[in-house]
Amino acid sequence: MLPKKLQKKLDERTANNSLRKLGAVTNLIDFSSNDYLGFSKNKTIFKRTAEILNTENLKLNGATGSRLLSGNHQLYEQAEQQIAKFHNTESALVFNSGYVANLGFFSSVPQRGDLIFYDELCHASIRDGIKMSDAKSYKFRHNNLKDLTSRCHVERPPAERAGSRNLHETFEIYVVTESVFSMDGDQPDLKLLTDFCTQNGFHLIIDEAHALGVFGNNGEGLVQELGLEQEVFARLVTFGKALGCHGAAILGSKALQEYLINFARSFLYTTALSPHTVATIISGYEELSKTPEKVRLQSNIEMFQNEIAARQLESHFIESNSAIISCIIPGNDRVKHISEILKKKGFDVKPILSPTVPKGQERLRICLHSYNKHEDISHLIKQLHSLLKKDV
Repeated sequence: MLPKKLQKKLDERTANNSLRKLGAVTNLIDFSSNDYLGFSKNKTIFKRTAEILNTENLKLNGATGSRLLSGNHQLYEQAEQQIAKFHNTESALVFNSGYVANLGFFSSVPQRGDLIFYDELCHASIRDGIKMSDAKSYKFRHNNLKDLTSRCHVERPPAERAGSRNLHETFEIYVVTESVFSMDGDQPDLKLLTDFCTQNGFHLIIDEAHALGVFGNNGEGLVQELGLEQEVFARLVTFGKALGCHGAAILGSKALQEYLINFARSFLYTTALSPHTVATIISGYEELSKTPEKVRLQSNIEMFQNEIAARQLESHFIESNSAIISCIIPGNDRVKHISEILKKKGFDVKPILSPTVPKGQERLRICLHSYNKHEDISHLIKQLHSLLKKDV
C-alpha cells in the first residue's frame, strides 16, 4: 500500500480538483503542444536524419554509456559545432533535456557564498537546480528590474555594500530569467536587464526554451534578435519544442563548457543521447536555417492578437507576442470545465491548474503553431468569446 502521507497528498489533489493524469493522444486541433513549427512531423527532417546516420555508418539503437565513457559518438562534435555557430557563441554542450541541463548548470556553477537572483516565475527545472546549489538564492518579482536592483543591494554582505572591498572579491552574483516564460508567454526587457548585469559585473543566465524557432531572423532566439549574445554568461536552448525532437544545450564560453563537462553531475552520470536523436538535432537546425514555417507562425500570432482585440477580450489574456498565449480563468473547476467544452468542439487546449500556477491564476494555455489554420484560430476565439461572456 502507498504510505499514508503520500495517499493524503493525492486525496488533497482530488478534493481540490487538481489531480494530474496522463492524457491520450487525440485527433483534436492542436492548440496545446510545444511543436511550434511542426518539426516533430517534418518529413524532410525525418529523411535527412536517416541520411546522416547512413553517411556516418551509425547503425546503433543506443549510445551505450555516458559521454565520458562510451557514449560520445562522432555526431556530438558535429552537432555542438553547428549549434555554437548558429547561436554565435564559443561553445555548446548538449544535455539530455532542458530539465537535465538546468539541474546540471545550477547545481554546479554557483558556489558556496555566491548569490543567485531569479525571476519568481522561472521554470521548475531552474528552481530545482537552484535548490541543489550551495549558493544562496533569492527570487525577485516577475520581470521587475527595480525589485531585482533592490534585492541585489539588500542581500549583498554589509561590508561589500559599504565598498570596503573589491566587488565580488570572494563571491559571484548570478541573475536568472527566461526570454519567453512558459506559462505566461511574456518576456522581460532583456536589453535593460543585460545592461544592468554588465554594469554591475553580474553573470546573466537566460533560458531560451520557448524562444528558439520563434524569435530571430532564422529562429535563433530573442537574445540574438536583440544582439545581446556576447553579453550573456550562459543561455539554454531546448530541442523538444520548436525543433521537434529531444535534448538541450547550454551555450557559453569554452571555459564554461569545460567546467560543465567536469562538474555538472546530470551530464556526467547519465547515458548519452542516441545517435538517432543527435542526428535529428542536426537535421532540425539545418531545416531551421531555411524554413518558412516561422513566417507562418508569426502570421498566426498576429491574427490571434487581432481577433482578441476585435472581440474586446484583452482583459482576459496575459499580454504576449510569443507562441504562448494564456487566457486567465480563475478556479480549477471552471477552467477544466471550459477546457472540456472546447474539447467537445474539437480543440485541444489544456487547462493549467493551481498549484502549477498560483491560485486565482488558473488558465487556458493556448499554443500557436505554423500549421494552425486561420479559420481554426478564428473559430477557437469565437468559442472562447461565447464562454467567457457567460457563466459556464
